[in-house]
Amino acid sequence: MELFKDIMRLVRWGNLLFLGALVWVMEKWVAVPILNAAAYGEQMPWYILLLLEIAVILIAAGGYVINDYFDVKIDRINRPDAVIVTRTISKPAAMRLSICLSAAGAACGILEAILLRSMTIGILFVIVPGLLWFYSSSYKRLFMIGNLTIALLAAVTPMLVAITNVAILQLRFETILPYISLPHDLYAWLGGFALFAFLLTWIREIIKDMQDQMGDRELECHSMPVVWGDLWTKVFVTALIILTLAIIGHIWYHLLPFPIGWTSLSTRYIALGIVVPLLSAIWLLWSAKIPSDYKSCQQVIKFAMLIGMLYGYVIMRLYV
Repeated sequence: MELFKDIMRLVRWGNLLFLGALVWVMEKWVAVPILNAAAYGEQMPWYILLLLEIAVILIAAGGYVINDYFDVKIDRINRPDAVIVTRTISKPAAMRLSICLSAAGAACGILEAILLRSMTIGILFVIVPGLLWFYSSSYKRLFMIGNLTIALLAAVTPMLVAITNVAILQLRFETILPYISLPHDLYAWLGGFALFAFLLTWIREIIKDMQDQMGDRELECHSMPVVWGDLWTKVFVTALIILTLAIIGHIWYHLLPFPIGWTSLSTRYIALGIVVPLLSAIWLLWSAKIPSDYKSCQQVIKFAMLIGMLYGYVIMRLYV
C-alpha cells in the first residue's frame, strides 16, 4: 500500500486528474457548444475522446516520473521529505515505469491518429514524450528554454482537442469544409485557452524556479533567478502577468461574443476569477522572501489557471 501511494505521488495524480478534466472540459464545454451553434452537433465519438484522455494522462505521468528520475540530487536539497526515487522506488524501476507509461500513451495517441487519418496527431504524440524526456534531462537546466518547453506542452492539450475535432470534420465533411468557418472557430476558441495555459504555465514555472533556486545554484542550473537574480526575475514575471491581463482584456472587450457589462456572467467570471487572483499574485510575488512564499504565489497562479480553464462553462451557458 505504501508503494502504491508513493507511485501515485510520483505521477502527480492530482495533476493527472486536472489534465483529464481539462480535455473533457475543452471538448464538452467549448468544442461541442461551438459545433452545436453551427448546427453540426457533437462530432467526437466516445472512444476517440477516451483515447485522447488516456494518451494525455499516460504521457504526462511518464513525464513526471522521468523528471523526478533526473532531479534526485536537486530534490534532496529543495524538498528532501518529498524524494521518492531512490527512497522507495529505485532509479532503474523509475526509468522502466516512465518508459512504459510514455510508450502506452504514445500508442493510444498513434491509434487515435490512425483512426482519424491525421498525421498531425500522430506526430504530436511522438514529439511530446521526447520533449518531456529532453526537458527533464537537459532543457530545464538551460536559461528559459526549460520554462518555455513546459509552457508549450501545456498549450498542446487544448489544441489537441481542436485538432482532433477538425480531423473528424475532415473525414465526414471533406467537400464542404473549405467553405465553412467552423475549423477557424474551433482553433480560435481553443487556441485562446492554449495561449492562456502557455502564459500562466510559463509564469508558474519561473516562480517555481525562484522557490527551488537553492538546489539549482548548488547543481549549477541556469534558471532565470540564478542568472538574473530575484529582482529582475520578479520584474520579468510581473511583466508577463501584466501582458496576460492585457491579452485577456483585449479578448474580453473586442472578441468575445458576450455582453461586456458588469451584470454579464462572462465579465464577472473573468474579473473575479482571473483578474483579481493574478493581481494578487503580483503582490505575493513582490512580498515573497522565502521558498514557502513563492509556493503560495504558485498556488494562486494555479487557481487562476483552473478558473480560466473552467471558463468553458460560461461558453457552454452563453455561446449561441
